[in-house]
Amino acid sequence: MKKNEKEEFQKLTNQEIIEKVFELKKKLFNLRCQKSMNQLINPMQICKIKKTIALLLTLLKSKEIVC
Repeated sequence: MKKNEKEEFQKLTNQEIIEKVFELKKKLFNLRCQKSMNQLINPMQICKIKKTIALLLTLLKSKEIVC
């Protein structure tokens, strides 16, 4: 993940972060289905999405603690 992506995520509101996490979880589900059917082209996408979800949830939690 690039540094500028992290900075962009920090600028998001709590609602936008939740929407982004929901969207990424849908995408992760689809990738897992593709993997089970041996149709997945780039398996590193799964790892990247999981890390992005973890980052977003961490940012959300830190914003809740500060507020």
